[in-house]
Amino acid sequence: MNSLSVRVARWSARHPWRAIAGWLVFVALCLGAGSAVGTNSAKTADYRVGEAGRAEALAAEAHLERRAAEQVLISSRSGGALDEGAARAAADDLTDRMRRLPEVAGVAEPLLSEDRRILMVEVALKGEERDAKDKVDALVAQTSAVQKSHPGLLLEETGSPSVSKGVDKQRSDDLALSEAITLPVTLVTLMVVFGSVTMAGVPLLLALSSIAAAVGLSMVVSHVSPDAGVGTNVILMIGLAVGVDYTLFYLKREREERARSGGRLSSEALVELAAATSGRAVVVSGLAVVASTATLYLASDVIFSSLATGTIVVVLVAVASSLTALPALLVKLGRRAERRALRRAERGNPARRVRGGTSGGRLWNALLRPAARHPLATLCVSVVALLALVVPLAGLKITEMSRDTHSRDIPAMQVYDRLNEAFPEQRVTHQVVVRADASRSPEVGGALREVARRAAADPLFTDASRIRASADGRTSTLELKVPHLGNSDEAYDSLDRLRDDFLPATVGRITGAEYGVSGDVARYADYPAHQNGKLPLVLGALLLVTFAMTVYAFRSVVLGLLGVGLNLLSAAAALGLLVLVFQGTWAEGLLDFRSTGSIGSRVPLFLFVILFGLSMDYQVFVVSRIREAVLAGVPTRQAVLDGIRSSASVVTSAAVVMTTVFTSFVFLHIIEMKQMGFVLAAAVLIDAFVVRVMVLPAAMLLLGEASWWPSRPGSRATAAPEKRSPSRPAVDVR
Repeated sequence: MNSLSVRVARWSARHPWRAIAGWLVFVALCLGAGSAVGTNSAKTADYRVGEAGRAEALAAEAHLERRAAEQVLISSRSGGALDEGAARAAADDLTDRMRRLPEVAGVAEPLLSEDRRILMVEVALKGEERDAKDKVDALVAQTSAVQKSHPGLLLEETGSPSVSKGVDKQRSDDLALSEAITLPVTLVTLMVVFGSVTMAGVPLLLALSSIAAAVGLSMVVSHVSPDAGVGTNVILMIGLAVGVDYTLFYLKREREERARSGGRLSSEALVELAAATSGRAVVVSGLAVVASTATLYLASDVIFSSLATGTIVVVLVAVASSLTALPALLVKLGRRAERRALRRAERGNPARRVRGGTSGGRLWNALLRPAARHPLATLCVSVVALLALVVPLAGLKITEMSRDTHSRDIPAMQVYDRLNEAFPEQRVTHQVVVRADASRSPEVGGALREVARRAAADPLFTDASRIRASADGRTSTLELKVPHLGNSDEAYDSLDRLRDDFLPATVGRITGAEYGVSGDVARYADYPAHQNGKLPLVLGALLLVTFAMTVYAFRSVVLGLLGVGLNLLSAAAALGLLVLVFQGTWAEGLLDFRSTGSIGSRVPLFLFVILFGLSMDYQVFVVSRIREAVLAGVPTRQAVLDGIRSSASVVTSAAVVMTTVFTSFVFLHIIEMKQMGFVLAAAVLIDAFVVRVMVLPAAMLLLGEASWWPSRPGSRATAAPEKRSPSRPAVDVR
C-alpha cells in the first residue's frame, strides 16, 4: 500500500479540493504554454527520405528546387467553345495581378489545351513548399477579382497548395463530425455501465481535460520534435480512448470495493484499494503504451515521430489525471453518496444497492463456457479463425497515398481532375538533379541532354524538358514530363526507366557525379521503401518492449511470450481484414470510399505499434485480476475464470468506447485516416472479444501453474495470511 500510485491517490483523497484545483491549473498552464509558444510545424526538409530526399536536398542547396505552384484554368462559363481573345485578356489581367503579390515568384506564359477549350496560367510561389497553403488566399482573391471583371468566363484555381488547404479544412470538418458521433455514444455507454449521469460524466470530463492539456503540451514539445500536422488527430483519437478506459478501470474497481464492503470502508479507504489494484494496472498499461509507441521514433520519419509524440503526451496526461484528479473526484462523490445513504437511513428507507459487483453476467458466462469446458478445442478453433483473417494479408499492397487519392468533395480536387484531363502532358514532373565539380559542367549538361533525348523517344514521357544550372556551375537539373497520373503504373515505370536505364548510362559515367531523381512519383516510391527498410528494426524493438513490459508486470516469461504472440495474431488478423475491405471495391458504397487497390503506407506500422500498446490495457487489467486471485490462494483454473468474469463488464465497456472512437474515423474523407480508424476498431473488437475471451483463458487453462513461470505466486499466497494486518484488507501491489 506504499506504491507511488497509492501514495498519490492517498494525498488526493485527503485533499480533494486541492487535487481538483491543481489539475485544472495544470490543464490551464498546458494550454497557456502551448498558445504562447505556438506549434513548430515540420518543414519541407523534414519529410525528405530516400533518393528523392537526397535529390531535393541537392537542388535546394543550389536554389534549384521545384517551387509550389497554382494553376488557374480559364474556360467558357457556358461550357462551349472558348473565346480565345477574351481568355487571353483575362490571363493578362491575372498575370499582372499575380506578379504584384509578394508571395509570387513568377507567372508562366498562358498555355492553351489541345482542344482549345481551356487556357491555363501557372503561378509559382516563393518560400517553403509546406508553407505554400498559407499563401493561397491571396492568390484566390486575385483570381476572384479577375472573375468579376470577366463574367463571361469561368476561372478555377487548383494546385498542391489549394489541395492541401482543402484537405486541412475537410479534416477539421471531419474531426468535428467524429466528435459529434463519439461523445454522445461514449456517454450513453458509460451511463449503461454505471447507471448514473454523474458517474458517466466523470470519465468523459477527465478524458476531455486530458486531451486539452495534451494539445497544449504537444505544441510545446513540437519545438523539439516538429509537428507534421497529424498530432491533434492522434491526440483526439487515442486521448478519448485511453482517457475513458483508464478512468473506467479505476472507477469500476472503486465501485466494486464499495459494493463488497457494504459501507464498512470510508471513501478514502476505497480509493486507496482501487489505487493499489486498478491504479497500478493503469500505470503499467500507460507505460506500456508509451514504451511501445516510442519505437515509432526508430522509423526516422517526421510523420511517425509526430504520431508517436501525440500518443505519448496524451497517454501520460491521461495516466496523471487518473492518479490525481480522479481519486479526488471519487472521494467527493463518495462522501455525497454516504450522506444520502445516511439521510435515507434516518428516514427509514433502505439503502440503494451500489452497482459494481463482480459476477460477470450471463453473457460472459456463456462466452467463457467453451474455454472452460473445452480449452484445447476452443484454442484451436479461435486460432484457426484468426489465421483465416490473416490470409488476405498475403495480397497486401502498400503505397504512399498521393494527391490523386484525396476526396473529390474538395473543390480544388475537382479542378485538378479537369486540369489533368485538359493538359495530360502536365500530370507528372520528374526532376533529375546532378552535382559534380564545376569543371565538369559541360559534361553534365551533355549527359542531361542525352537523357532528355532518350525520354523524348520513350512513350512513357512527353518531349517537353527543361535544363537549369546553378550559379556556381556545380549543380544542374533536368525536368521531364510524364503524361500519366502520379499513382499510375506508367508513372512508376517512367521513374524506374530513369533510375535504372537512362541515368546509369549517361550521368552515371561521369566521375564523381552525385545524382538522383525527385518529384512527386519519386516521393511516392521512396517513402514505402524507406519504411520497409525500417520495419524490421521497429517491429523487433516493439516485440522486445512488449515482452519486457509483460514480464515486468506479471513476473512471468510465459505470459510475456503469450502476450507477444496474441498481439501479433490479433494485429495480423485486423490487417488482413483491412486488406479484404479496402483493397477491393465491394465495400466502397458501404463505407463511402474509392478504393485505391492498396493500403496507406503508414497504416500497418501504426496499427502494430498502437495496438500492441492498447492491448496491454486489457492484458494488464484482466491478468492482474487473475494474478490477484492466485496470490490470494485461489487455484489458477478458478482464478482465470473468476478474473475474466470479474473484469468482463469493464473490458466490454472499454472495448465499446475504443471501438466507437476509432469507428468515427471511418466517416472521415481522408482515405488513410479512414483505414486507420477501421483497422484499429477491428483490432480492438478482435482483441477484446476473441483474444481475451477465447484464446487467453483457453491458453492459461491449458498452461495451468506454468503460466506464471518462473515466479510461483501460489506458493507466496500460502505465507501471505501470516503477514497480513488484521485491520487492513490484503492487497498485493507488487
